[in-house]
Amino acid sequence: MNKTLALALLTAPLVGAGFLPAAPAVAQGNTSAAQLAMVQAHLKAVSSMTADFTQTDRKGQTVSGNLLLKKPGKIRFAYGKDVPMLIVADGKSLTMIDYDVKQVQRWPIKNSPLSVLLDPNHDMSRYGKIVETGDPNVVSVEVKDPKKPEYGVINMVFVKQASAPGGLMLRGWVALDAQNNRTSIRLSNQRFNVAVADSSFRWTDPRAKSRGR
Repeated sequence: MNKTLALALLTAPLVGAGFLPAAPAVAQGNTSAAQLAMVQAHLKAVSSMTADFTQTDRKGQTVSGNLLLKKPGKIRFAYGKDVPMLIVADGKSLTMIDYDVKQVQRWPIKNSPLSVLLDPNHDMSRYGKIVETGDPNVVSVEVKDPKKPEYGVINMVFVKQASAPGGLMLRGWVALDAQNNRTSIRLSNQRFNVAVADSSFRWTDPRAKSRGR
């Protein structure tokens, strides 16, 4: 897997209307406020999640794996056996481990656009805006901190589903980095509020056998 794919997932500004063909426009009025409240309710209702993910770049290269999420601050992207890479957040740092070249890179989790998924106290009314999708069953929200644009933007796509927390199912998000490298994340087989062990977010440091997390 090209490292750009993983770096875009971690640190790139995230934009786009998800997986919808129509050009996005910002929604207005009460409908927008109601949808934003739904997203906030969903995020607050989710304490953990497991899912399969498919990650695709702008050239159509695709890799897959498993995702684990546990609030506050923990997430793990485990790729297939043919991709010797791991992305994991332990509550403080978001880390990319490349076992092929024995390299480790870290970022503060708060500096990642993924922090909106991991912080149960994130205020959507301050940082989020609804993006019109043209489909009443699909909700797209763009979240960014205008005071810290270097932290990036995340555009998440949800599908309305009564059985899901807050009535929404997270479908995925889209990334576009400064070099115009586009990366999309699609989720499937989502399970919410299931038991996820803290040990799932530990990792082995490839730089020294005696060092681990």
